Amino acid sequence: MLKYEEIKPSVYIETTVVSYLAARPSADATLSVRQRVTRQFWEGYSDNFEFIVSDVVITEIRQGDEIAAQRRVDALAGLTVLELSPEAVILALELINAGAVPPHSLPDAQHIAIAVVNGIEYLTSWNYKHIVNETKRQHIDQVCRAAGYQPTILCTPAELIEEMHVKEKEHPPMDPILEECYKMKEEFAARFKTMQELVDYLKAENKKNKAEGWKYVSLPPVKCHKQD
Repeated sequence: MLKYEEIKPSVYIETTVVSYLAARPSADATLSVRQRVTRQFWEGYSDNFEFIVSDVVITEIRQGDEIAAQRRVDALAGLTVLELSPEAVILALELINAGAVPPHSLPDAQHIAIAVVNGIEYLTSWNYKHIVNETKRQHIDQVCRAAGYQPTILCTPAELIEEMHVKEKEHPPMDPILEECYKMKEEFAARFKTMQELVDYLKAENKKNKAEGWKYVSLPPVKCHKQD
């Protein structure tokens, strides 16, 4: 049986997402909503994406209260961690120098640069100051393109969930059995350049199948009678 592995889109999990995920329930309406959405994203969409972090994330979540920090660290256990490459350092500096990220927010520039340089599809964050602010997003994208990179999509967990809902409506998930069948048919069809090649192949298969005991029947063509 043919097996096909689905490549999941990658999502860089920025520090603020982990903080909302691991924080104790808040009575504040806005914070409560963000916590709920973050849990929904984490628990409901982990199978749709490959969650990825970096040393910048791990270092930031270890700051502050030790108990809260441990909850954050535990939440990220087992995730892939990206290396900080020289290319990411250069791009982070370009983001700072261009004013796309403030000079006092070097780690935020590194979050973005690491995701972009590694070709990560999405960076999800609740950091409206420096990352998912609409004006900032446009400026960040411009700097990344000028540096020769395809920008990572910067979004909140809520925006990523909404995008997934839209895609699911436009492109319903493929039935895996039907998907396998389509691939089998494509592989078979690719073997022939002309109809005659296919016919000749089927004739040879016909002889082989009859020799194996397959029972054939020849039915007359069924045509529609013309009405007077």
